[in-house]
Amino acid sequence: MIDKLIDIFLDALIDSAKILPFLFGVFLLMEYIEHHASHKLSEKLQHMGAFGAVGGGILGAVPQCGFSVVAANLYAGRLISVGTLIAVFISTSDEAVPMLLSDPDSAGQLWKFILVKAVIAAFVGIITDLVLRFTGRNKQEEPFRELCAHCDCEHHSLLYSALRHTGEIILFIFIVNLILGCAIEFAGEELLERILMTDSVFQPFAAALFGFIPNCAASVVITQFYIQGIVSFGSAVAGLSTGAGVGLLVLFRTNRHLKQNLAIMGVLYVSAVLSGLAINALGI
Repeated sequence: MIDKLIDIFLDALIDSAKILPFLFGVFLLMEYIEHHASHKLSEKLQHMGAFGAVGGGILGAVPQCGFSVVAANLYAGRLISVGTLIAVFISTSDEAVPMLLSDPDSAGQLWKFILVKAVIAAFVGIITDLVLRFTGRNKQEEPFRELCAHCDCEHHSLLYSALRHTGEIILFIFIVNLILGCAIEFAGEELLERILMTDSVFQPFAAALFGFIPNCAASVVITQFYIQGIVSFGSAVAGLSTGAGVGLLVLFRTNRHLKQNLAIMGVLYVSAVLSGLAINALGI
């Protein structure tokens, strides 16, 4: 038992450490932008329109969960649109890419995952931004107002502010990783198979819900089960589309609008399930 707990602790520490450079880098960049060019940059990013979502879909395809963290922080600072954020979240696959590459029988499926998820990400992101624009709900708040509402950043150096933000978020991520690591370790694979509804037509519903677990372990489990034939391609796409690593975790920590965050989760879930069902029905 002690050995397992030590392994879980070390895994949580390593997973959190992987995010640390991205987290500090983006906060340092954002602090610099806030103090020197916030208005000019925000105007350019906000006028990118559909290209923001397309870029988000392409960027998220890179096998590194740090990009979802970057996107969450940029959105909390109101530097990117909600459609771009959603595109990054959907496209992100974390460890799925290296896992598929490491399996000779599944490596040929990698291009399908990347292409399908990038297309879905760009499509959903564009539609989201267009809907918000036509309904008049895309009003932009002052850049950085939400992210720095309570930290008094303007009275400190760039380095201090970046380190403070990084420390707060990385501690939060580590604690959640630790709790989730214990839950996954002691739940067992058989229970996970039942949760993911093996051989059921409703599997995309369960896979997309499972993907919300804010930890890279979710993408590992879904990809491994796909390799083993426990989940279908469509269900794997659904699970990996909601599995944005710790991006959602950071979003809830940095963006103070709970209803807004839940709405983003709703869009992710519905689009993931519909995509999974469509892929399974088409036999892709």
